[in-house]
Amino acid sequence: MISKQTKVIFGCMAAIVCAACAGNSVQDTGPQYDTVTVIDNLVIDSNSVPIFPKKAALTTDTARRFSIELPKRCSVDWNNQTVVSVVPEEKVEIVRLDMGDNLPELRVSDYEFRSLTVKQSLDKLLDGTDIAVIEDEQGIEKITGSIQSGALSDAVDLMAKMGKMYYTYDDAAGELHLTHRAKWMIKMPRDETIIMALLDAMHGADMRNLLVNWQDKTVVFEGNYQTEREVARIIADISSKKYMIAWDIDVYRVYPKTDNPIIWMNLLPAFGDKNVRMSVPGVVGRALVVGPEINTKTLQEFLAQQSNVVLISQGTFAVPNGWQSRFDIGQCGKEERLETDLIIGATGKYGNFGGYQKIDAKIVLRTSAGELSSFTIPSSVGDNYVIIGIPTHSFVTTPETLISPFAELVVFMSPRLIQIVDARDSGAATMPLSGDALRDFLND
Repeated sequence: MISKQTKVIFGCMAAIVCAACAGNSVQDTGPQYDTVTVIDNLVIDSNSVPIFPKKAALTTDTARRFSIELPKRCSVDWNNQTVVSVVPEEKVEIVRLDMGDNLPELRVSDYEFRSLTVKQSLDKLLDGTDIAVIEDEQGIEKITGSIQSGALSDAVDLMAKMGKMYYTYDDAAGELHLTHRAKWMIKMPRDETIIMALLDAMHGADMRNLLVNWQDKTVVFEGNYQTEREVARIIADISSKKYMIAWDIDVYRVYPKTDNPIIWMNLLPAFGDKNVRMSVPGVVGRALVVGPEINTKTLQEFLAQQSNVVLISQGTFAVPNGWQSRFDIGQCGKEERLETDLIIGATGKYGNFGGYQKIDAKIVLRTSAGELSSFTIPSSVGDNYVIIGIPTHSFVTTPETLISPFAELVVFMSPRLIQIVDARDSGAATMPLSGDALRDFLND
């Protein structure tokens, strides 16, 4: 006979079973919900619109790095490279812009000024006329001089130059404005290599606000009296040069296929010792002067036997004879890499060295941390340079890295000579020298 207490226990168990069944029934047949994530009181699911933090109004990185020069500077046509080119000499002009109206045709005679600013001198000169002198920027230079006789425009120009200032005249307002800054336009030659050399020289003089029109070959820039003098010196110096030296460059990162460094001595049996003309050691690395048989194609084929070769940068730059220029790896880099900070500087001079016509060059590898290595390289026209043995770990800034300790930077440099000749002697067209013409040039 079942007791009352036992009945109560069976009843409770039955209720529990029924509740479980009811729960399973709801779970099996009820609606399904996606997982909901809550971040900072915002519900995030698959249909949410991404929310980004507000950024400051700054030029985007890709827009900031845009440059019309890069396709001209960062590409080399190794299949159509010339050793020597001849280009006609062209006049490079610098013209001042925004000079305003012409001054009245007045004469100046027996005028003296002593220890006066430009404004004070002009106020004294123009006293009694309808022309007001206005300083847009205050001049502090004191000038002293005298004008016996001359045109008003010549007198104003003389006093402005003595005080290192510039003027513009507004005829309608009768105002002569004085300022320390002005705007100029340079009419450049047609040859783009010479244009690059001119721009590099101006960049080397710390002029960054250059506006280049590649269609009409002009450069517009602003500056002060010192800027004008520096640009005039650059133009005069470049115009006086009869030669320019250009370098075409490939920069590789080389990863050995084994846990061993590249065996560079294999270069001699591979190409013959006659094709390796000179070896120049540096503080880090070594520069080899090699013959034309060792070029970008044959060098990559040699390296591929022992390593994986990655082209990380390529480009060209030019220097007037005896000048210095540079090639920025990062500017022409294929992507952001460890070596982005590297700069290759070069000073080159072509001339007679002990009875031989040589290109005497100094190549410097430099980073923001300072000079990494340098090489003084005398070479003949037609020779190439291969810089080897620069460890990739030279550019690693972290305590540990996944890059092999035997990975290295290899730089291939091919110098070209550009001869600038009198336009009257260059003929209707100028062509790269080859064959007998090239041999005659090299034997001169």
